Amino acid sequence: MTQPDETAGEPIEVSVVGSLDGSVIPREAPLTDLRIDVPHVARMYDYYLDGKDNFAADRAAVAGVEKAMPEVRQLARENRAFLRRAVRHMVAEGIRQFIDIGAGLPTAGNTHEIAQKAAPDSRIVYVDNDPIVLAHGQALLAENGNTTVLQADMRQPADLIDSGAVRSLIDFNQPVGVLLIAMTHFLTAEEREPIMGTLRDSLSPGSLLALTHVTGDGHSDTAVTGVERVYSTTPTPIYFRTHAEVSRFFNGYTLIEPGLVTVDAWRPDGADPAPAATRWLYGGVGRRR
Repeated sequence: MTQPDETAGEPIEVSVVGSLDGSVIPREAPLTDLRIDVPHVARMYDYYLDGKDNFAADRAAVAGVEKAMPEVRQLARENRAFLRRAVRHMVAEGIRQFIDIGAGLPTAGNTHEIAQKAAPDSRIVYVDNDPIVLAHGQALLAENGNTTVLQADMRQPADLIDSGAVRSLIDFNQPVGVLLIAMTHFLTAEEREPIMGTLRDSLSPGSLLALTHVTGDGHSDTAVTGVERVYSTTPTPIYFRTHAEVSRFFNGYTLIEPGLVTVDAWRPDGADPAPAATRWLYGGVGRRR
């Protein structure tokens, strides 16, 4: 991959090629400072998964996380395994449209691959605030008319919901599958209800929300503090929470069995084995009431 300049990136032309009415909706992303000198969580996550779309600042931050949490790469893989199981469950429940918020850089087993393998008519919108994710997603999905990528921030959920890219593929009068995989732990306690409430209120009954969230339950304070210290150097600090605190992100939803559990315990699938459990992540799927 050609490394971008550290100054503002060039405008990126995005074509949403698969809108509900068959039209093409071009838009131009704003000039964005890629800031490859600052760690970014999407690129750090890419490095956890042994990807190549990351920079020295991202790798240095990951090295700091690994000192505090040596099993972080294993954690990333069990998180991806949970995503696959959650998407397959959503499809089995009849969901045919998905919004994957904080999707990160493309890797094997993306949401659209899982959903469209089971239901080819599934429509997916990927959302991330990293312009590199936007560029890669555009290239990856150029020939997939039912999938698009949007550069947006989960902290502005109303803008995300009302964007042309989302509305071109997602019908909010029908159930939607929303994925917030390893994302809500970047929200402060004060942000939780305004952001989660706006998302919840946009969804029709029967919609499903899947999320994972780091926890300090059962782990040493030293490890938790070490990871939090590294993420405090990024634009997105991380917050470890207890089971009771994580459960509040599902306000307005009914958790499906087995409820909010460590991700290894959420409907394990012998046909799609996950790595050994780290128990650093809670995960669950809730149905909009």
